Amino acid sequence: MSDVATRLDVLKTYKLYVGGKFPRSESGRVYEVTKATSTADAAGKGQWLANVPLGTRKDVRDAVLAARKAVKGWAGTTAYNRGQVLYRVAEMLQGRREQFAAEVSVSEGIGPKKAAALVDAAIDRWVWYAGWTDKVAQIAGSSNPVAGPYFNLSTPEPTGVVGIVAPQAGYGHSLLGLVSVIAPAIATGNTVVVAAAADAPLPALSLGEVLATSDVPGGVVNIISGRTADIAPTLASHQDVNALDLTGAIAADGPGAAAALEAAAADTLKRVVRPELDPFAQDWTNAPGTDRLLSFLETKTVWHPMGI
Repeated sequence: MSDVATRLDVLKTYKLYVGGKFPRSESGRVYEVTKATSTADAAGKGQWLANVPLGTRKDVRDAVLAARKAVKGWAGTTAYNRGQVLYRVAEMLQGRREQFAAEVSVSEGIGPKKAAALVDAAIDRWVWYAGWTDKVAQIAGSSNPVAGPYFNLSTPEPTGVVGIVAPQAGYGHSLLGLVSVIAPAIATGNTVVVAAAADAPLPALSLGEVLATSDVPGGVVNIISGRTADIAPTLASHQDVNALDLTGAIAADGPGAAAALEAAAADTLKRVVRPELDPFAQDWTNAPGTDRLLSFLETKTVWHPMGI
């Protein structure tokens, strides 16, 4: 008989990420996350992975409050410094590559090699957007010709607090898709409140740990797990949310729900990014382009007399 006692694994406790801290849901409730049903390991289908917080409307309101408090400081940070912060996120994510590859693998039902490739792509995406922080003003701003002795300059400014319904389906949605919607919004000086993918929230909640150990100020990114049908309507109707990204809305609750969220956002004149009609066709490994960088910027035009 062996003298070595069998060691029990220390199971990870997943929590929300709000205001740079890790609260449990105010409801105290959790829901089960299981192994993706499309996994090649037939024996592991439906296998329990973790209990994650079941976020509520109160959690969303707390996250919006934290995001609003962080807007002034983050928007006031120089574009160069924001790029350094985003690059630091990539560094920290690189250091936990194996953990994220394992979470992506079980969350999306894909093999270890594909999962590792998606994590690498997510790391590279942080670096890509980090390089744009001090360059986006050059493509979004302009010097305008006017009839008169004036300088007329248009410059981009962040919209403010952006509510994001994270990608819920498609290859690479749990981490690469998540990074692809968060990074451009914060690269341009906005703060975000994210409704994580209900079917695959583990990489999103772990990303909160990476952000907390990077140089991202508390409140710039806030991540809520739970049922999208509970979280998204509060984001859409909240008067202190300035813009809404509905990327994951159709996959979560169907086209009707996405339209309802857009209607709720209209009550407070939010800027809205509409979801793809076929979320399963979204390939997050494609080059991102600059569309999302420009989606949450406002333009300020200044007149100034020449010679003064």
